[in-house]
Amino acid sequence: MQQIYAKARAIRLAIFDVDGVLTDGSLYLGDSGEEIKAYNSRDGHGIRMLHESGVELAIITGRTSRSVELRARNLGVELLFQGVADKARVFAELLAARSLDAGAAAYMGDDVVDLPVLRRCGLALTVPEAPLAVRQSADYVTRAPGGRGAAREVCELIMHAQGTLERELAKLQ
Repeated sequence: MQQIYAKARAIRLAIFDVDGVLTDGSLYLGDSGEEIKAYNSRDGHGIRMLHESGVELAIITGRTSRSVELRARNLGVELLFQGVADKARVFAELLAARSLDAGAAAYMGDDVVDLPVLRRCGLALTVPEAPLAVRQSADYVTRAPGGRGAAREVCELIMHAQGTLERELAKLQ
């Protein structure tokens, strides 16, 4: 765990996938074709606390959904990339635009399309439901499932490693 904390201390940018990470991976389609996703409020609060602690946030997702746009806005995530087929390209562009090296970025993904970024970032994170290849490429596999506390667990891990968790929790009292 010390090696994970060492990597987490260097994180300045935390990037999240959506389906299977910020949601449980289920896609609900209404009769009109509207896509509906369920998000976890505790995950959201963890993401907001991580941002307040000084870590920049981004979302990179292969799908495009109005609900993701609304959720990102609600969480204060300004760096939103939807409909992305090549996540590694967007990851590299994000790093370049922010003058960061890969070691300063955490990425949380849950499927094989996330492997190119998981293998390049400084802290690779995934959920227990992820395929074996993804879990084997991750530095840390959450105990909580995707969409059910996994993002919160990761946010608290990073803040704990950076010594900011207690400060962020104290703001709530």
